Amino acid sequence: MRKTLFCLTLLALQHSAFAEPPKVVDGRLVTADGMTLYTFDKDTTPGTSACTGGCTSYWPAAVASPSDKPSGDWTLIPSADGKQQWAYKGHPLYRYAADKQAGDMKGDGFKDVWHTAKP
Repeated sequence: MRKTLFCLTLLALQHSAFAEPPKVVDGRLVTADGMTLYTFDKDTTPGTSACTGGCTSYWPAAVASPSDKPSGDWTLIPSADGKQQWAYKGHPLYRYAADKQAGDMKGDGFKDVWHTAKP
């Protein structure tokens, strides 16, 4: 019984460690758990995020899991912390720290440079 429980716990931990790729919900891009994703107007160099340093505290990268693979319009770029960040049609994707639950879009239009990501 203990061995079975241990194996099930290990499988659950392994499964939760990997995020699913972003998806489209209600005309916007969201994480697997429904959190809104954003683009940043200052991201002008392909494959590079302009959100570094303190910016990443408020606008963390939409980080891919090690098992995620780019496909079609979905690509992966290096994030500021060295992980892989999702990009859609070349635009790096971010979450907003003030969004607390699925469906929140508090970052849309922030300082006129952050926008809800759309397909």
